[in-house]
Amino acid sequence: MTQQPFTRRGAIDLSALKRPASPPPGAGAPAGAPTGGAPAGPSSYAVEVTAENFQQVLETSMTAPVLLVLFSRGRMPESGQLADDLVTLSGEFEGRFLAGLVDVDASPQIAQAMQVQSIPLVVAVLDGRPAPLFQDVVPIDELRTALTQVMQQLASQGMTARHQPVSGAAPAEDGAEPAADPRYAAAEEALARDDVDTAVAEYQKLVTANPADAEAVAGLAMAKVLQRTHDVDPVAVRAAADAAPADVDAQTLAADVDLAEGRPVEAFGRLVELVRVTAGKERDRAREHLIGLFAAVGNDDATVLQARQRLASALF
Repeated sequence: MTQQPFTRRGAIDLSALKRPASPPPGAGAPAGAPTGGAPAGPSSYAVEVTAENFQQVLETSMTAPVLLVLFSRGRMPESGQLADDLVTLSGEFEGRFLAGLVDVDASPQIAQAMQVQSIPLVVAVLDGRPAPLFQDVVPIDELRTALTQVMQQLASQGMTARHQPVSGAAPAEDGAEPAADPRYAAAEEALARDDVDTAVAEYQKLVTANPADAEAVAGLAMAKVLQRTHDVDPVAVRAAADAAPADVDAQTLAADVDLAEGRPVEAFGRLVELVRVTAGKERDRAREHLIGLFAAVGNDDATVLQARQRLASALF
């Protein structure tokens, strides 16, 4: 690996991008439109990054990770292959990350703003903050394994949101219902007949096969909530929780009941307060349960974003 190219973690000086010396090839084309430097092969989750759309691409990392790959086919053909592989994987991971393709020959201002010292370079951007991920050419199998591990870690923290397709997706006709995804049919049918145990098992199969499947992760989290609350008396559960404000078992079950009844604000607030009044392993249990509920609702939901801020205050 080469030396770290960032001198200030999380900081990118965008001043060099405000007045580009010359427009890069393809300037004015829609984001994601291919140009001469773009890797071959279609993907709905890859976009060519230029000086004009750089800031916009970074902002999408507030929803789900962006992996910027900086390459030059002319100076290092192998770096172009790495870019191609990342495009391929962005499709396999179905929007768990957006591949941002930076041709440093076409957009030298970006390389300058990011203080890039060598190529290839893959930078992970999450919540607008960049960190180097790979600085060598990595075979696609190793790249797939590494990215699977990264996505598993994010999913375990409740970060399961994914990007919407940016290209190659045909718009639905006006008034047409979106086609149901057959992968989730067995789980959804089980929920429809109130067979939550089977729904949990079916969603678990999907998550095991593809940990980056955000919908399966969210479906599994919610199915587990329904499983835990299936045969409980909500009134008795809440009464027990009211009588024991610091009891992790009582409060987490009450939060499950709140969420199952469509009251996420109450569920999150209950567990944030539990984190605030507990410590050690009990606090960890409360925090982990709350993160699981975040996954059930979805990390781009406004109530989740607000609860994350309150959780951070409670922890620190």
